[in-house]
Amino acid sequence: MADRSTAGRQATGRLAARQLIRGLAAALCATFAAALVAGCASAVRGTGDLGVVVERAAGRLQIVETTGMTRLATVEGLGDLSHASVVFSRDARYAYVFGRDGGLTRVDLLSARITHRVLQAGNSIGGAISQDGRVVAAQNYAPGGIRLFDAQSLEPLAELPAIGNDGRRSKVVGLADLPGRRFAASLFESGEIWIIDASDPRQPQVTRLPAGREPYDGLVTPDGRWYLAGLFGEDGLALVDLWQAPLQSHRVLSGYGRGSAPLPVYKMPHLRGWAMAQGRAWLPAIGRHEVLVADPANGWQQAARVALAGQPVFAMARPDGHQVWVNFAFPQQRHGAGDRHRHAPGGAHAAPLPQRAAYGVHTQGRGSVAVLPRRQPCRGLRHRQPGAHCHAARRQPQRHLLHRARATVRHVRAPCTMN
Repeated sequence: MADRSTAGRQATGRLAARQLIRGLAAALCATFAAALVAGCASAVRGTGDLGVVVERAAGRLQIVETTGMTRLATVEGLGDLSHASVVFSRDARYAYVFGRDGGLTRVDLLSARITHRVLQAGNSIGGAISQDGRVVAAQNYAPGGIRLFDAQSLEPLAELPAIGNDGRRSKVVGLADLPGRRFAASLFESGEIWIIDASDPRQPQVTRLPAGREPYDGLVTPDGRWYLAGLFGEDGLALVDLWQAPLQSHRVLSGYGRGSAPLPVYKMPHLRGWAMAQGRAWLPAIGRHEVLVADPANGWQQAARVALAGQPVFAMARPDGHQVWVNFAFPQQRHGAGDRHRHAPGGAHAAPLPQRAAYGVHTQGRGSVAVLPRRQPCRGLRHRQPGAHCHAARRQPQRHLLHRARATVRHVRAPCTMN
């Protein structure tokens, strides 16, 4: 009897111990789960105030937040970013970085890591993403053409060699997303504008339109109606009304340099280097020290000219459209005072500016408001497309149902060399 009693007591003790261990384990798991949930809850954040800064020389991407103005993380391994551009997914979580070496990289801004990367060309100059966020398009110099990719996996979907009606392969410039799953682009050597319907991204359909001599850049107006391509080989621009059927192109601002000898062009105005502000287009004039102002409501006729101290490269509108910021290439190297000049609406006299400076112009009075010399910190300067040694981009919510907003700079505290 004694042996059986002892065994029973031992069994009961072991059972109690197991129950105690189970209870402690359950309590510990519950505590850990609660801490984990609390930690996750504190780590959850939106993407509305996130942005990226491209470190061109280092080939890195900084992820920043613009509420507290801090750097959150650095992402490396992006290749040659000497002429990088960035577009964003519809939910603003992913940045698609186009490198000059043909690299296309998908970066998760929340986890600060590269999710996918492909080397899709030998020399690339930028890209776009469709409005539904499903197709990413890359425009290439070498080999000249456009390639379409799945936005989730970067799986190649289609390739469009940029061979014009003249049989030549061309560099592709001015790629932009259009309402619907469409894109527009220009062929430099062949002098064409392509409207690409990517409803079936594996079999895109191309509408070819004449542009003129050497279209070098292009933009789509914020309402998604007009595609405008600048011409390097002649004075004027090519315009396509995207609401018109069938699509046609025609010339505007023809001969804007008539009567004066063209100047050497020291720096080609860059992709997206134009601005729409106060309902008008502000366009760098090729080979001239001027910004042209065109009025879409009046048949894209010239509304004004703003004289500058050098050849404009970028003309970028402040998000509220109150000012347009212009920067310059060579040869202007003198420093000038006299910020806050006021001038007549028909033009402006600009004081000498530092080499490659930025210059602010009122969109109503068309007078200068500030001068930003080379390598001066660029906090407060906002523009819509890469162009500085450290350039930044931030997603904006959609401004309307038809056309996605472009990325803007948001007060990133980093010294920049305007390019």
